[in-house]
Amino acid sequence: MEKAALKPEQELREIFTHMKKLIKVQEEMGLEPPPISAGALKYLQFATSGVQNTTTGVDHVTSLEALRSYIGDCRRCRLHKGRNHLVFGEGSAQAELVFIGEGPGREEDLVGKPFVGEAGRLLTKIIENGMRLDRKAVYICNVVKCRPPNNRDPERDEIETCIPFLEQQLRIIKPKVFCTLGRVAGQALLGKSFKITSDRGKWYNFGDIPLMPTYHPAYLLRNLSAKHQVWKDIQKVMSQMGLEVKRNG
Repeated sequence: MEKAALKPEQELREIFTHMKKLIKVQEEMGLEPPPISAGALKYLQFATSGVQNTTTGVDHVTSLEALRSYIGDCRRCRLHKGRNHLVFGEGSAQAELVFIGEGPGREEDLVGKPFVGEAGRLLTKIIENGMRLDRKAVYICNVVKCRPPNNRDPERDEIETCIPFLEQQLRIIKPKVFCTLGRVAGQALLGKSFKITSDRGKWYNFGDIPLMPTYHPAYLLRNLSAKHQVWKDIQKVMSQMGLEVKRNG
């Protein structure tokens, strides 16, 4: 009996599944993986509607409010065990710019809002004093929505569990520009080959939307010399958005 034809999205989903299994098997055997980067896979998953997020059932969610309601009191990964608040994201649903960090810190976990600690106050200065935008006019979120213990990096399975919700947020907002903050966010959206020290400041595309990776504000608090590099990256974002760039900012 002839096998029934799959719908296009089902066929793509099966292709992605087989490719990921093949890559994993070849990595375990110490062999070179197929000539396609993790970043390319993430791009295809994001750009093809209904493929990545079908597994979590969020493809039908069309507003940020509905997505937050869908996530609910999330217990899908171990991070829920130590959290005080789930940190969904904050800002305008019509934002032209979305900042993406790695995960909530202690202060963010206590109040349920992203980037409100010392690093968040520096990000606010970048947005309001440097870019001359209202923080409320942009959107700010993280790769994972619950604080990792002791502010450690989120682990791979935690990112894989949470990132479909982030991707749906990005689909709903459809900004002009994404700006990832730090290594973890860059690797989550662009693949493991992303290196923050060598790849920040370069334009990438994520779902046909320009993406600029730069250092996390927390890194700037420890490395003041990197502020000049971040400002250069932010100026590129401003130019992409059609904002006036003051070179002596």
